Amino acid sequence: MSEIEYHMPEGFLISTAEAAVKKPGRKDIAIIYSTVSAVASAVFTSNLVKAAPVILDAERIVGGKGRAIVANSGNANACTGKRGIKDAQRMSLAVSGTIKNCPDSEVFVASTGVIGTPLPIFRMTPKIREAAKHIGDSTLLDAARAVMTTDSFPKIASKRLTISGKPVTIAAIAKGAGMICPNMATMLCFVLTDASITKDALDEALTLACDNSFNRITVDGDMSTNDTILVLANRLAANTTIRSGTYGFDAFTYALSEVLMSLAEMVVRDGEGATKVMRVLVKGTQYKRDALIIARAIANSPLVKTAIYGCDANWGRVIAAAGSSGVAFDPNTVDIFFGSVRVAKKGLTTNKDAEAAEELKADAVTITIDFKMGKASAQVLGCDLTEEYIKINADYRT
Repeated sequence: MSEIEYHMPEGFLISTAEAAVKKPGRKDIAIIYSTVSAVASAVFTSNLVKAAPVILDAERIVGGKGRAIVANSGNANACTGKRGIKDAQRMSLAVSGTIKNCPDSEVFVASTGVIGTPLPIFRMTPKIREAAKHIGDSTLLDAARAVMTTDSFPKIASKRLTISGKPVTIAAIAKGAGMICPNMATMLCFVLTDASITKDALDEALTLACDNSFNRITVDGDMSTNDTILVLANRLAANTTIRSGTYGFDAFTYALSEVLMSLAEMVVRDGEGATKVMRVLVKGTQYKRDALIIARAIANSPLVKTAIYGCDANWGRVIAAAGSSGVAFDPNTVDIFFGSVRVAKKGLTTNKDAEAAEELKADAVTITIDFKMGKASAQVLGCDLTEEYIKINADYRT
C-alpha cells in the first residue's frame, strides 16, 4: 500500500507495539501522547452493555483533560466483569507509570475485538510499557493500522485551517467495518488537534460533527459495546481560544465535520464484505426526524442491501422498508429513484427497472425516496450485504 498523506498537529507523539492480543504477527497496541495536557471530549456507545474501557473513560472524561490514549485491537474487553475494569486500569497505569508528567486520570483506554474474553493483560502490559518508553517512534498511520480488526485498510484523515491568523490542524484515525449502526456507528475514533478551544466549545463541536457523520452511517444494523470517539485539543497552535458562537467555532466545527465525514465514508466503504456504498436520501417529509428514521430503516434492510448487491432494482423492498419504519405516509404519493432513474411514481411502477439496474452496477449507489409531504430531508450512508459478510463474521473468533 502506498503511503497515505496527512497533516499532523503539533505536540503529539505516537508509539505502537505487538502484544499478540489475539494472535501474533502484527502491531496491536497503539499509544497516542500529547506533550502537554489537552482539553478532552468524547462520545461513547449508547448500547446498554458497555465495555470496561468505555466505563473507565466515561468517568475520566468528566475532568475535561487528557494526556494520552492507549488502545488495543483483537479483544474488546467487554462483558469481562470486575477483571475487565482492573485490566483497563492496568493498561492505563502502564502508560502513566512509564511516561513522566502523565497523570493516570488523563489517560484514556480503548479496546476493540472479540467480546466476552478477558484480555491477556500480563502479556500486554510489558509491551505497553516498552512502547511508552519509545514514544514518538511511530506515526499516526502506524496507530491506525494497529487498531484495525476486520478493517481492510487504515482510516486516517486530516484538515488544516486558519483561526485568528494561526494555522490549526485536525487529524484523526478510525477503525470500523462491522457492527456499524447509529447511534453511533461502531468504531473507535481518535481526533488530535493543536487548536486552543474551551471544553464547552469542544463538546458542542464534537456533538455537531458526530451527528452529521458517524451517526448517519450503517453497515449491518448492529451496535457495539465499545464505540468511542476521543478528542484531544492541546492548544499548541496558539490561536485565540475558540468559544461557542464565534467565527472560529464555526470554522473549527466545519473542519472537524469534514474530517469525521471523511472517516465515516471510509468505514462504510470498508463495510465487511461490501462492494458498494449505498446513499439513502429521504425527501419531502414534514419533520427531519421522520426522514432520518425512514432512511435508517431502508439502509438497514437486509432485503434492500442484498438487492443492491445483486443489481436488482427492486423498489418494492425500498417502499416496504419505509412502511415498516413506523412513520406515517401515503404510499400513493411516493416517488423512488435508483440513481437518476425514477422507478416508482406516486407509488406505482414506471417500468424502468432495467435502466435502473444499470445504475446499480456502479460502486456508489444513491436511493432517493420522495414523500411529497413537506420540506424536511435526511441522508444515511450504508453498503450492500454480501456472502463475504457472512464468511467474515462466521469465522471472526477463529
